[in-house]
Amino acid sequence: MKAIILAAGTGNRLGEYSNNKPKALLEFDGKSLLKRHIEILKAHDIEDIIIVTGFESKMIIEHLDNLQTPIHYILNESYNEGSILSLECTREILLNDPEFILMDADVLYDSRIITRLINTKIKNCLLLDRNFIDGDEPVKICVDNNGIINEFAKKIPDKHEYNFQGESVGFFKFDNSIGKILVSIIDDYIVKKENEKPYEEVIRDSILKFPEKFGFEDISGIPWIEIDFPDDIERASNEILQRITNIE
Repeated sequence: MKAIILAAGTGNRLGEYSNNKPKALLEFDGKSLLKRHIEILKAHDIEDIIIVTGFESKMIIEHLDNLQTPIHYILNESYNEGSILSLECTREILLNDPEFILMDADVLYDSRIITRLINTKIKNCLLLDRNFIDGDEPVKICVDNNGIINEFAKKIPDKHEYNFQGESVGFFKFDNSIGKILVSIIDDYIVKKENEKPYEEVIRDSILKFPEKFGFEDISGIPWIEIDFPDDIERASNEILQRITNIE
């Protein structure tokens, strides 16, 4: 199985904390987010790793140059034009691989999350955390009374009906059937010149079109955090890092 890590963004919302480096190179306890990703994936026997780079791509490559794991890099030269284009860069994998993992690079997390994702019996799986602080930033997963995902978005309409919701971790496991659907939707966005939207919109469209094909694992209670703002760095360092267990 291949793992795709999206690491093309600029991280400009971190301000001075970014230090003009890609967000994925932020270090916690002396180790970057990207090195943590690779270490965890290797521990789960996933060594076919693809990293989509963009902003300061050479910095990422040099940072990982001394690792024993071979990494395939794909450069998104249009990284400022929307993360949909980063996902589009992986179209050959989406079209041809039987299954793959898709991951945001800017997440600090306990390795048990990846264990759950790899071992799930759900062919097309999202990860959901019910313990989250609501707001405009978290991508929410809404689940109806039948256990079906019926919305996947940052902003949920007030009248939208669901049984419960949780925050998406930003890690996904998809099979080839969904990979092909994602490519078709990506192409539609590009034709309509709407590629500036976040790549999650592509996943949302596929879920709303074929809800029966998707499921989720509830990882509530396992520590993780997405790094978007300076406050996230503080929480990651002072709270999440201490709760992370050894790699399984």
